Amino acid sequence: MSPKNRSKIIALVVIVLLAVGTTGAVIWYNSGEVAKQQSQTIHSELAAPYKDGTYKAEGEYRSPAGNEKIGVTITLADNTITDVSIETFGVATSAQYQGAFKDGIGDVVVGKKADEVQVSRVSSSSLTSTGFNRALEAIKRDAKA
Repeated sequence: MSPKNRSKIIALVVIVLLAVGTTGAVIWYNSGEVAKQQSQTIHSELAAPYKDGTYKAEGEYRSPAGNEKIGVTITLADNTITDVSIETFGVATSAQYQGAFKDGIGDVVVGKKADEVQVSRVSSSSLTSTGFNRALEAIKRDAKA
């Protein structure tokens, strides 16, 4: 093989390798973008659309003092909690915990998507959170679009 032909073959191999490598990189990049778009679409379709409005429910829970409940009123706009208020029914120690929960819950949930909220402890009150979460689930069922 002449040196001139060898150079042509090497140049052709380099061009083919560059073309294959570039195509592979583009496919790899686009597959990530497609997967990202598909994930966003699926998430949007699975995200529960809620009707805007104000909803009220009661949530029950058990404390050392026995069965307890709280009233929860939530305002939703674009699937986001824009306002929350709590009605307390507790007596004695339960009233203190429910009051602390009532004072702190707005800072925890307002501005968050309803489906992202799962309260565990607010202002040293952990049991009241169970009642709140149960009321929130009832509100989400009522608010389904």
